[in-house]
Amino acid sequence: MEVMMQGAAAGEDDLVASEFLTFTLGSEEYAIDILKVQEIRGYETPTLIANAPPFIKGVINLRGIIVPIVDLRIKFNLGKVEYTPFTVVIILNIAGRVIGAVVDSVSDVLSLTSAQVRQAPDFSGSFDTKYILGLASIEQRMLIVTDIERLMTSADMELIEAAAE
Repeated sequence: MEVMMQGAAAGEDDLVASEFLTFTLGSEEYAIDILKVQEIRGYETPTLIANAPPFIKGVINLRGIIVPIVDLRIKFNLGKVEYTPFTVVIILNIAGRVIGAVVDSVSDVLSLTSAQVRQAPDFSGSFDTKYILGLASIEQRMLIVTDIERLMTSADMELIEAAAE
């Protein structure tokens, strides 16, 4: 038994699984690190903020914290945006800030090892893949594993700089 334990301890990081929350945007399924997720809420119409970019839907008051709401479907140019009973807001805790992300629906929580996540193909500048950690194929599903912290703290999201002012 001790030999088996040593073998497991000597195993590479490829065997260590991390948990990811999966959600849908349009017809695609995405996965983000579950440790960045604070809670999942039903969609409620946020208070609009003047001169905000179109993908920032506004803000909500979450137990005394003013939370900006980002619609990832608009940010990723995923066509017609509809708010249905399945539309949810994933409340994220990123870089010390609380941010809400609107998605079409939440699927489940999956454990993925680094061996299951393949590097995203290089699209030679046709679109930005710097927020994609890789692609994972689980059963008949293809997941786009997203670096949600890098996305939400990027300058084009206009969230972190606005908070510093």
